[in-house]
Amino acid sequence: MVTWFAGLFYIPRLFIYHIEAWQKPSPDREILSDQLKLMAKRLWYIITWPSAILCTLFAIWLLILMPAWLQQPWMHVKLAFVALLFVYHIKCHQIFKQLQRDQVKYTSRFMRIWNEVATLVLFAVVFLVILKNAFNWIYGVIGIFVLALLLMLGIRLYKRIRDKNPNA
Repeated sequence: MVTWFAGLFYIPRLFIYHIEAWQKPSPDREILSDQLKLMAKRLWYIITWPSAILCTLFAIWLLILMPAWLQQPWMHVKLAFVALLFVYHIKCHQIFKQLQRDQVKYTSRFMRIWNEVATLVLFAVVFLVILKNAFNWIYGVIGIFVLALLLMLGIRLYKRIRDKNPNA
């Protein structure tokens, strides 16, 4: 799970660098683009996809060993977040394929926001598993929204800093 999330955290960063490389003059653009394509390809196919598959297989195995967990409401919510994580993973795969074909369809700002989706899902799943029923669901949902708000404010602050100092 750790390596899967590591891949999902890092691949959007590579997307950001790749998108920003397209704004550079030639030959920097081509050199950076080729290098970032190679890095993304290795990360995606050697680390992220195998980790996702292994994580899924081990999760199924664990649920076979502990079928009573499927009767727990917190597990239903957790599995919904895992399904959301797979949607995120598949969308990242689509973006990866587009960038491999030199099709830049998103801005680096969008990618910075997109990068935080995995953080929100991880936050939700970890707190859900740790707290299970000891915590009112309303507070959990409010907590996720507060985290999302803080992440968005952080992205905005970082953009202001970058606008003032382009080398940051």
